[in-house]
Formats: sequence, structure tokens, C-alpha cells
Amino acid sequence: MCAEKAPHPEEEAVPLASPKSRYTAEEYLALERKAEYKSEFVNGMIIAMAGVSRSHSLILVNLSREVSRQLLGRPCETYTSDMRVRVSPTGLYTYPDLAAVCGEALFDDEHVDTLLNPTVIVEVLSPSTEAYDRGEKFAHYRRLESLKEYVLVSQDKVRIEYFVRHGAQWLLSEAGGPDETVRLESIGCEFVLRDVYDKVRFDDSAEEEFRGDHT
Repeated sequence: MCAEKAPHPEEEAVPLASPKSRYTAEEYLALERKAEYKSEFVNGMIIAMAGVSRSHSLILVNLSREVSRQLLGRPCETYTSDMRVRVSPTGLYTYPDLAAVCGEALFDDEHVDTLLNPTVIVEVLSPSTEAYDRGEKFAHYRRLESLKEYVLVSQDKVRIEYFVRHGAQWLLSEAGGPDETVRLESIGCEFVLRDVYDKVRFDDSAEEEFRGDHT
């Protein structure tokens, strides 16, 4: 049985010819665990996820290294985009670029492949997903009671935006210089932007800013 592959949520959803136009979460998981590529699940639709760029991959590896290193020996775990996350209040199943949890990690079932309680979620922005990551997807993530911080990382410029939960509000901070530091209080980690963007190539103006070359 082949799952219907719908466009990304930020695009108009036009169902393809398929035995079904809507799936249950159980059907999605059964298909996903056998699939060769990853898909999101939202509003009964299975949505194929696109590949990533070189810059996206480098940023994710760099950031995962910085966070994981600081969580060594602590009751915290870091997961990259192979770990699925379920937003139980909305029914979204998705794959954040990076998720970290401090304390006991809770999972959806005995397969231990769907995290329920991330403390921090990081998304690396791309042209095709930026609007979704900032808007609808963040609206889903905000329904996670466990989530304390949400981080958006640009890949075409040196900029990291991070939202911190304060009661019912989310407060935004931003770092945009290569020597600036972002601290994630909820998991006790910090990193310098220069390390996150190590080996990433930018256009000329962004490259000069990153290298500090203003001559």
C-alpha cells in the first residue's frame, strides 16, 4: 500500500490519486516505519519531506555537536532529525532538525521512535519551509507543555532567533554576530554562532560579515 504524498503544508494541498485521501495516525505510523524517506503527518495527510542543502547539513551537525557535548554525563538527551516528535494536542507528527530533552524522555509506544516531551526544538530554516516553521508549525509546537525554547537558525546569513516560554507568552531574542552567544537556559547549554556556522559558505556580503572582513 502506497501512502499519498501531499505538498508541504505551506503549499496548497492537492491530493494525488490514491486509495485514500486521509489516514489515521496508526496507518501513518505503520507506513512510515516501512518507508525509505521521512514524511510528516497532519490533519490526516501524509506529507513528504524534502531533502536538505549542504549548509543545512553542516549547521545541523555543528549545532548537534555543540549541544551534545555539553549534555555529556547529564540526565539529558539530544536527537537529530531521525527522531520523530508527536504533538499530542494537535496530532502533528514531525521531524525537528534537533530536539533535546532533560529529565525522562517519554515516547509514544514500545517502538521508542516518537518523542513526546522535547524541552528544546531547533529548526534550520530553508526557503521552502521558513514560513511554515515560523507560523503553523510553531503554533503546533507551542501546544507542547514540555517545550521551553524554540530556536530558528538561518542558513543564508548568520542569525539565530530563539523563543523562550514565560507562562503563556513566548519572548523572542536574536543573535546575529559570529562572536555572539546563544544560551538555552532550559537545558543549560550555550554556543557561539561562529561554531554553529563553521565551514558554511555564504554570499559575498554575508561572508564578509561572518569573517569580520570590512576592509
